[in-house]
Amino acid sequence: MLNNRRKFIKNSVLASAAFAVPTILSAKSYSDDENKRTLTILHTNDVHSRLDPFPMDGSNNAGLGGVAARSTVIKQIRSEEENILLLDAGDIFQGTPYFNLYKGEPEIKAMSMLGYDAATMGNHDFDGGIENFAHQLQHANFPIINCNYNFTNTAMQGKTIPYKIIQKGNVQIGILGVGVELQGLVPDNLYGNTIYEEPITKANEIAAILRKEGCDLIVCLSHLGDKYDDAKVSDEILAKQSFDIDLIIGGHTHRLFPQPRKYNNKMGSDVLVNQVGWAGMHLGRLDYNFFGKKKKKMSKAHTVILSKKTN
Repeated sequence: MLNNRRKFIKNSVLASAAFAVPTILSAKSYSDDENKRTLTILHTNDVHSRLDPFPMDGSNNAGLGGVAARSTVIKQIRSEEENILLLDAGDIFQGTPYFNLYKGEPEIKAMSMLGYDAATMGNHDFDGGIENFAHQLQHANFPIINCNYNFTNTAMQGKTIPYKIIQKGNVQIGILGVGVELQGLVPDNLYGNTIYEEPITKANEIAAILRKEGCDLIVCLSHLGDKYDDAKVSDEILAKQSFDIDLIIGGHTHRLFPQPRKYNNKMGSDVLVNQVGWAGMHLGRLDYNFFGKKKKKMSKAHTVILSKKTN
């Protein structure tokens, strides 16, 4: 009788333990879900003064692009997602009569109205001269970020910053910017005494600062170009030679990536590179999930086509 009682108690304890395991796992899963933080990054590059959509002339680009369509899509996404970061990778100016007539003022004002968080500069942003570029930035309510152009003793001195840390909800994002070498690409008189500094070295220096600041994600806005046939510095080379950068949003080469390209950095970690064509015909979207202090994962990436149909 006593043995039977002991056997009953032992079996009851084992049964209770068996039922407890799923409860513990479920609680941990619930905790992870509760601690999950999200971020949606929207981005453009090489918009080139395309404030209006392309004319309905039967061409491949007919009806695509334009600030109105971009605004509609951004507003819709902002109504659906809590933490949105809107970025641009340069060449804001040049390409339509808007720039010829107004020298960049409507482009910068449009970006301010759309709520851009940050942008870097491209070579064509100097097409009206460095003094004009500096003048137009009075209309910007977002920073121009670049760490490898030294603007000392130029009109652009004090008009840019090497990096910015932005808080979106519980996510801290570090943003830096790099630009292409201007000599041979832009007439000397248009960029004046601007000094070009090696972008990979500068980018790694700034990214290390951002990592020490505890940023959850480090984003580089790049106007280097995605890749070349020669050894010219590019987003691909930057990604492979970097240590702390998580994402490179590129421009200059007008590539439209079906999906972000993935590279391994010097530490063996993933670096994603994305670029979405030119003329504002597309809006890049990258959705990130963050778990705990160090875990992050891009859950979704897709490109939104901007056309009159989105109005």
